[in-house]
Amino acid sequence: MQTIKAVQEEIIDEFSMFDDWEERYQYMIDLGKSLPLIEEKYKNEDNIIKGCQSKVWVHAEMNDEKIVFTADSDAIITKGIIAILIRVFSNQSPKAIIEADTLFIDEIGLKEHLSLTRANGLVSMIKQLKMYAIAYQTQLN
Repeated sequence: MQTIKAVQEEIIDEFSMFDDWEERYQYMIDLGKSLPLIEEKYKNEDNIIKGCQSKVWVHAEMNDEKIVFTADSDAIITKGIIAILIRVFSNQSPKAIIEADTLFIDEIGLKEHLSLTRANGLVSMIKQLKMYAIAYQTQLN
């Protein structure tokens, strides 16, 4: 099982292969297509991330003391963003998720290439994933 840091390094390497943001956006869209899809029954108000312009649903389940995330979005770029975050945080312990930094987002230049509303949505997504981790961590203690 890879650490969060290792997954982040992998993503930084992948993004550095592309020369421009056109290619990076296309890569994000492709990542979104490979997202572990949320079951229809979890596409409800409770699982919508507040603060996103488009609809983003996230579901979390505890599996062997690791959190497994699934998600979906009605917008292709947003789907790519949540796919990246899930790749980083899924199958990790609540403690690792809570303590993880998200500096890799700045390193791949994602924030500065998003509109303000999408950048705010990105922050909301990270917050929500960490909230799930805090909730599960509380259950473990």
